[in-house]
Amino acid sequence: MQSDRELLASAYKHFNVRDIDSVLNLMYPDVDWPNGLEGGRVHGHTSVRDYWTRQWAILDPHVEPTGFASDADGRTMVQVHQVVRDLAGKVLLDHMVQHVYLVQDSLIRSMEIRESPLS
Repeated sequence: MQSDRELLASAYKHFNVRDIDSVLNLMYPDVDWPNGLEGGRVHGHTSVRDYWTRQWAILDPHVEPTGFASDADGRTMVQVHQVVRDLAGKVLLDHMVQHVYLVQDSLIRSMEIRESPLS
């Protein structure tokens, strides 16, 4: 069984090459996921797939984990270098964020986005 860190590193790798199915296979079917583009949250594989498809039609995000830690509640906090480009390649955002995951039974149950304390 892989560690939470290995699971999440794999998710980032698959996300960055737009392999939606491989990322979704790492999530609970009813995953709770932030909609960083439009606000709010999406739930479940179909909603996450639809959200990412809309996002990638207008933006080219790349997220690179730079550090992993656990909080007191057992969630995994990931420091992430996020670079978002438009489809022509122009950099729109280049900053650090923090992703906080709840992983249960080796699957991602939920994620939230926070401002990075390193920003």
